[in-house]
Amino acid sequence: MAEADPVIFIGGLGRSGSMLLERLLGELPGVAPLGEVAHLWRHGVQAGEPCGCGQPFERCPFWRKVGARGFGQWRESQIGWLRRLCVRVDRTRRIPAYALGFVSREAELVEYVRSYTRIYAAAAEIADAHTVVDSSRHASLAYCLSAIMDLRIVHLVRDPRAVAASRCGKARRRKPRLPEDGRPTTRPTTRQETRWTPVRTAVDWLVQNLAFEFLRGKGVDVVRVRYEDLLARPAETLDALTTRLGLPHATESFAFLGDRQARIGVAHTVAGNPLRFGVGRIGFRDRPVELPATHRWLVTALTWPLLLLYGYRLGVLTPRRRASASRVRRPHIIDGASSSKPARVHVPHTDEVEDPPCHRHPGRPALRRISHHQR
Repeated sequence: MAEADPVIFIGGLGRSGSMLLERLLGELPGVAPLGEVAHLWRHGVQAGEPCGCGQPFERCPFWRKVGARGFGQWRESQIGWLRRLCVRVDRTRRIPAYALGFVSREAELVEYVRSYTRIYAAAAEIADAHTVVDSSRHASLAYCLSAIMDLRIVHLVRDPRAVAASRCGKARRRKPRLPEDGRPTTRPTTRQETRWTPVRTAVDWLVQNLAFEFLRGKGVDVVRVRYEDLLARPAETLDALTTRLGLPHATESFAFLGDRQARIGVAHTVAGNPLRFGVGRIGFRDRPVELPATHRWLVTALTWPLLLLYGYRLGVLTPRRRASASRVRRPHIIDGASSSKPARVHVPHTDEVEDPPCHRHPGRPALRRISHHQR
């Protein structure tokens, strides 16, 4: 079976906008977004979690055809075999050996990568697409795939202080919307994502991003994009990225993009955050979460070399002056580098002040919110 050519792999950390970028790329003609293929067997085949179309994985027509084309059919018995291969070859601790060119367990690596190429090729054929997008993110998987197949990697980076703030909170996976007849289309899920400490996030951010830098040094096609640029100027950033990747597109291809919003259709994405269920007009903006000053300084101290390389400021921003957008100029993407730096955006602070007693509850003051601009 011929491999899908090219395959675009979105790499980086979680909470960095990989699903948003994949959904935007998936709106281009001939591009099929697949979600996080690394979790397809566990979340899709085994757990039966829903496809991005809202149907349970085993009932989604698209994935049923992909399974039939690539493997005859999806079998849970294959999960244990693939998991053993993953433990043997797809581990972060093996990245240094891959970076130095020491590829051991080659037969197992070939078999492991073949399970991905079958999915990519079958999905491209069923979707009638010339390009598929995998947002699995993990650097170790990118090393495995690039050692065997032709791969184009989009290295998506986000300010580690924003990632740390986002990872400190809990996030519950959202259930897909019910169809018009009101019958549920998937099994209920209450799984929560793990909370990360700021130190763990900073170390993970540094290790994963360094791994993609070494991969670029090995001659693999790696393009770096900043999450902040994607939010501030989505059309320009996407135009520069598709040009760098060599994807065929025209000016009208970005008609689905507006001012920090986009109109997207149904996508057959497996695993990933709730944005994969989004249909219609969606808005996207940075919603920073406050991180204690000591944690911000700690994350900055641990990651400052790559912060400077990626164009971020070392100064720790207070909640009133968060770096949630970049300066308004075209992003400069050369070998993945972006030259624009994030600008400080003032967020009006609000306080609660007392009004005269509430007419509904005598004796109790009513509260209202005012901004500093109203004082």
